[in-house]
Amino acid sequence: MNAPWALAIGARLRERYGSEVQIMHTDDGVVARVPDAAEAPRAELVIFDPAEIEAIVRAEVGGSALFASRFRECASRSLLLPRRTPGRRTPLWQQRQRSAHLLSVAATFGDFPVVLETMRECLQDVYDVPALVGLMREVDARSLRVVEVETTAPSPFASSLLFGYVAAFMYDGDAPLAERRAQVLSLDSSLLAELLGETELRELIDPRVLERIVAELQRLVPERHARDAESAADLLRVLGDLSLEEAAARGVEHSWLESLERAGRAIRVRITGAERWVPVEDAGRLRDALGVALPVGVPAAFTELVRDPLGDLISRYARTHGPFESADVAGRFGLGVAVVEGVLERLTVEGRLVRGELHPDRAGEQWCDAGVLRSLRRRSLAALRKEVEAVPVRAMGEFLPAWQSVTTQRGRGVDGVLRAIEQLQGALVPASSLEQLVLPSRVSDYAPAMLDELCATGEVLWAGSGGLPGNDGWLTLVLAETAEDLLPQPDPDAAAGPTHRAILDALADGQALFFRGLSDRVGSLDDTGLVEDTALANALWDLVWAGLVTNDTLAALRVQLGAGHPAQASRRAPRGRVARLGRGRPAMPRRTGPPTVGGRWSLLPERESDPTRRAHALAEALLERHGIVTRGAVAAEHTPGGFAAVYRVLAAFEEAGRCRRGYFVESLGAAQFAVPGAVDRLRAIAAAQRDAADQPSWATSGQPNRAAAGPISMGAGLAGAGVAGGGMAGGGMAGGGMAGAGAGHVASARLAGGAGFGMPRPGQADARAVVLAAADPANPYGAALPWPPRPAAAGEGEGSGHRAGRKAGAVVVIVDGELVLYVERGGRTLLSWSDTAALLGPAVEALAQAVRAGALGRLTVEKADGVAVVGSGLGVALEAAGFHPTPRGLRLRA
Repeated sequence: MNAPWALAIGARLRERYGSEVQIMHTDDGVVARVPDAAEAPRAELVIFDPAEIEAIVRAEVGGSALFASRFRECASRSLLLPRRTPGRRTPLWQQRQRSAHLLSVAATFGDFPVVLETMRECLQDVYDVPALVGLMREVDARSLRVVEVETTAPSPFASSLLFGYVAAFMYDGDAPLAERRAQVLSLDSSLLAELLGETELRELIDPRVLERIVAELQRLVPERHARDAESAADLLRVLGDLSLEEAAARGVEHSWLESLERAGRAIRVRITGAERWVPVEDAGRLRDALGVALPVGVPAAFTELVRDPLGDLISRYARTHGPFESADVAGRFGLGVAVVEGVLERLTVEGRLVRGELHPDRAGEQWCDAGVLRSLRRRSLAALRKEVEAVPVRAMGEFLPAWQSVTTQRGRGVDGVLRAIEQLQGALVPASSLEQLVLPSRVSDYAPAMLDELCATGEVLWAGSGGLPGNDGWLTLVLAETAEDLLPQPDPDAAAGPTHRAILDALADGQALFFRGLSDRVGSLDDTGLVEDTALANALWDLVWAGLVTNDTLAALRVQLGAGHPAQASRRAPRGRVARLGRGRPAMPRRTGPPTVGGRWSLLPERESDPTRRAHALAEALLERHGIVTRGAVAAEHTPGGFAAVYRVLAAFEEAGRCRRGYFVESLGAAQFAVPGAVDRLRAIAAAQRDAADQPSWATSGQPNRAAAGPISMGAGLAGAGVAGGGMAGGGMAGGGMAGAGAGHVASARLAGGAGFGMPRPGQADARAVVLAAADPANPYGAALPWPPRPAAAGEGEGSGHRAGRKAGAVVVIVDGELVLYVERGGRTLLSWSDTAALLGPAVEALAQAVRAGALGRLTVEKADGVAVVGSGLGVALEAAGFHPTPRGLRLRA
C-alpha cells in the first residue's frame, strides 16, 4: 500500500514545487526529499480524496521504476526482446536499454498489449490500491486520526528509513529521466477498465440527478439565472458562446448583451451559420480553433496566439455539460468528428476527461469532465439513500420471514433445501431447532434424508460452534465452496486434551473415518493402546462443538440430540445372576461403535486467514440472508468484530452499486444496507399494511390478505413430511425443544397435521401467523428489531424474571409482522404482546397447529405473562384453540 501512496505523494509534491522530488517507500513508511521552502509541508500533502486516489495512482504508475522493470519482464516473456546470441545471457544494462527504447515507442499506442499487461500487473498484482482507498476513506470519515510531528532529529523508527534512502536511489537504474516522465503513457482506458474489472458507471448514475446537474451547469435553474449585466458577463465566461434564445433561457436580457458589446466585453460572431454571443476573451481561441471571423475593433491583447485553443473550448464544453458524445461537440462547433475525437482522447490521457459508458439513457461510450462525473456519482448515491422513506418496524417484521422464503416461495425437495442453505450459510442456529423448525419452515416437504444427501455428496458441510445444555449446540450449514470463508473460527482451547489431540492427529491426513477405524488409529497413537468408546465419543463431540470435526451426515447428531442425557452418563449394570456372571471382564465393544457416533468423521477445512476475504464473504452472506442489513442483525449473529468488521465492505459494495445505504426502517439507525430488490419488497409490504389499516373491517372480511407474503405458515411442510431415517418424532430434537412425546428416542414416523402451522380460524383469513424458532435468522426480533416493550395489560409478570431472548428451544409467533407470543424453552411459560382478538386468535391457533404437526411435541403451558395460565385471558384463547386443562396447566399433544 505504501508504494502507490508514495506515487500519489510524489505527484502532489511535483505539482506544488514544479520540480522532481525524490521519494522512497518501504513497508514501514515513505521518505520524501522536498526543496527548501519558507513553510514545511503539512499533512494535507499526504491526504487524498478517496474518489481520486486510484486515478492519481494510475496516472503516475507509468513513470515509476516498478513500471519500467515490469515492462522489461513482460516484454521478455512476450519475446519482444530476443537475445542476439541464444546461448549467451544478455547483460542487464543492455536489457534495460532495449526495454527503454521499446517503451518509448510502445507508450504512444494506447492499446499496446504489453503496456496494458504491465499496467495490470502493477495495479493488481503488486500494488494494494483498494487498501489505500480504504485508508483514505477512514481518514476522510475521521475514524483514523492524522497526527503531525516536527522534530529536530529523526526518531529511531525514521532513522531506519533514512538509512535505506541512499541505496534506493543509488541503484535505481530503471528510474526514468524527466523527459521520459513528461511523455505520458497513452493508455486505452476502456481496455484497462476491462482488465481491471470495473463496473460501468451508467448503472450508478441517476437520470434525475443527471438532469438536475446539467441544468445547474448550464445555468438553466432559476436560482442560477443572470440578474444583471455583470452576472451576464460572468455567465458568458463560464458557458462560452450562446445564441440570443439560449441567453434568454438563462435570464439574460438583450439589452444587457448590447451594453456588454458597447463596453467591449462581449462580441457577436457566427458559428455554424448562427449568431452567437461570446466573451471578448475568447476571440483568439475562436479564430484559431474554428476559423471564426472576428468583428473589427477587438483589442490585440485578446487576439494573441493561444497554446491549445480547441482544447480550451472543448474542456469548457465538458465542464458545463453531462456525459456527451463526440458528435455533440462536433455539431456545436461545426467541426469534424475525427478532429474532435483526437482532442478528446488527448484530454482523457491528461486526466481532464473520463471516457466510458456514462450516460444512463444512451448506448455506447461517452466523455465527461472528471469533476462533473464525481459530482454525478456523489449525488446519485445521495439520491439513492434518500429515495426510500423509512417504513415502520412492523413492515420489517413481515418482510424478513418473507425474504427468507418462510411465508412465500417455499422450496421443495433437495433443491429447495440447497436454496435454503445458500441463504442460511454461516448463521448459527440451535441444532435442536434445525430440522424441527428452521428447515421445514423453508421447505414444504422437508425430510432429513434430503439434508443427509447434500452432506454425503459433499455439497454441504455442517459445523458446531459451542455446546448447549442437553447435548444441544449451536450449528451452522455452509456450502462446500464457501466453507473456508464462512465457517466460524474454531475454539481449540475447548478440546485440548490428549484424546482430542489424538483424534485430530488421526484425521490429519484428510481421510474420513468411521468410528471404529478412528478408534483403531487413536488407540495406536495412545500410549496405552486402548481408548474406551465412551471417552472417545465424548472427545469426538467436544471437537464437533469446538468447530474442528464434522460428519458426512446428521444421523449421529440426531441420535445425540435425542439421547436426552449427557453422552458421558453410563448405565449401571442391573443386579442379578447374569450381571454377576459378567462382572470382572469388560463389555465387548460393538463393531459399529455407539449410535451417537455413526457415519464418517473428518476434519473441517482450514479457515481463510485473510480478514478482508472473510469480511467480503460475510458481507455477501448477510445481504443474501437479511436483504436489509442493520447493526442489530449483525450483532445477533455474533459476528467477530461486530458491525465494524463488515461496515467497510458494505460501504464498498454501495460505491460499486451492489447495495444501497439509507434510512429504510424507522429507529434502526442510518447505517442500513440493502439490495435494491429488498427495498422494493419492503416498501410494498409497508404500503400493503397501510392499505389494510385504512380499510374498514367489513371490506376485508373473508378476503385473502396481501400478496406481499404468503399464507399463514411456519413450515406447513412438516404436516405430512416424512422424518424417516433418523428423524425425531414429536419433540425429537428435544435437547432444546418442547417436552415431546417420546422425547429422547429415535423413531421413524410421519407427522400428522393439516395444511400447515398457523392456519387461520374461520373469519380470520385476513391475518397471517408464522411460528419460528426464536434463534431463527428469519425472526427479526432481538436482532434487526429490538424486543418490543410489553403492553401494560401484560405487565403483571414483569417481576417474574421471564424475558424474551434468542434462546435455543424458544419459539416466537408473529402475526402480520407484529410479535404476539413468545414460548420459553420447555413450553411452560408464555409471554404475550397483544390482547386483541385480531392478533391473539391467529397466533394461538398457529401455535396449536405447530404442536399438532409435531414440531413442538407435547406443550404444557403453566404460566402466561407471569401468572397462572388457567383462567387468564390468554388461557381462554388457548382453550379455544384446543388446549385442555390439566392439574399443571393447559396441555396440547401432537
